[in-house]
Amino acid sequence: MKTDLVDVNETRKSLKIEIPSEVVDEQIDRIARDYSRKARIPGFRPGKAPARVIKARFKDQILHDVAHDLVPRAIDEALRERGVEPVDTPDVRDVVVDEGQALTFTASFETLPAFEVGDYETIELQRPSSRIEDEAVQQSVERLRERAARFEPVEGRGVIEGDTVTMDLDRKEDDGTSNMHPDVAVEIGASANPPGFDEQLLGVEVGTTKTFTVHYPADYTIEALQNKEVTYTATVKSIKRRVLPELDDEFAKDLGQFDTLEGLRGRVREDLEHEARHAVEREVRASLMKQLAARVPFELPVSLVDREIERRMEDFATRLMEQNVDPRQAVIDWAAFRDSQREVAREAVAGAIVLDEVARREQLEVSEAEIEQEVGRYAERTGRTATAVRAALEKEGGLSRVAAGLRREKSVDFLMARAKISGE
Repeated sequence: MKTDLVDVNETRKSLKIEIPSEVVDEQIDRIARDYSRKARIPGFRPGKAPARVIKARFKDQILHDVAHDLVPRAIDEALRERGVEPVDTPDVRDVVVDEGQALTFTASFETLPAFEVGDYETIELQRPSSRIEDEAVQQSVERLRERAARFEPVEGRGVIEGDTVTMDLDRKEDDGTSNMHPDVAVEIGASANPPGFDEQLLGVEVGTTKTFTVHYPADYTIEALQNKEVTYTATVKSIKRRVLPELDDEFAKDLGQFDTLEGLRGRVREDLEHEARHAVEREVRASLMKQLAARVPFELPVSLVDREIERRMEDFATRLMEQNVDPRQAVIDWAAFRDSQREVAREAVAGAIVLDEVARREQLEVSEAEIEQEVGRYAERTGRTATAVRAALEKEGGLSRVAAGLRREKSVDFLMARAKISGE
């Protein structure tokens, strides 16, 4: 077998391969014999048709099968001989195969060149403070208080700022079209209300009907309403006032397992500190990955970057579906979103390449027990059995990805232990 490896650039290679004609003919004969045993040819008993008849009748299929068998094996052999490892399945083109001739083709692929990751000790990281101020605790408690607010009916007065008014609302546009909306709840003073709408309702009491016109300015956010006049007829049915609970021990007890307000504040602080510590670790890790990405001295393989972009888009679509949003119906410019992910994808790929190189150089390995542990953790998160998760991963070839992820985490720990980390 003849091979010729051409460097298209630092990462893309082109491999020209020629398989000798005698190997090709031997494979053609073997496959033709298989066809002969199965084929039904008029005028011949099963399995007795001459080879020349079989080869003529099934030529295209036989040559296809020959290429399908010989090409992958030839690529694997050539790559092993040259010590080259593609990052993706090679793209095979220009296949020429026929009886009595050498089989020739070209396989192009991307690979990662050898490179130096540099000194680990030169990595400098800044750990931000995870301290939680009293003000942050108070703000969180206030948000709990806001969520616990109740609405109480208002009697003996008209509408004022901050009230929530339930009304039947008839909306008539300047072209005469009318839409009735019963039992509409409107918070007076809310930013989403039409311009001048709230002022018309101030002082109106329950049982009163009022008709008024709202002019939408030319720069209104909703284009269809710009520079239009809409006539509203509102019949006020109820007025309610939002009342916040007192910040006291009773409020804490109402929320659950707290006897005092101070106990609630303590739990809030613990939760905030927990979140802050995780946020700090994510920030430090992001800084590490950014520095590692800068150590890659070559242009990244396009296939790896594209694969990472696809992964990020799939993750985003999954998050939308978890929020009961159909990604196909969402108002999203997917082309723009893809472009926005390219740079972060490049950084993620570059960082992962360095982590893999560190793992290789430092001989960081992942044990079968560690893989089992990770499979178990994933099974617990998804509510499935570890056996079912492992079977699915084995079927999809996913166990190698699990091992790769764990190996990269070991590289992160290895580098963090040697980096200069300042701050808290």
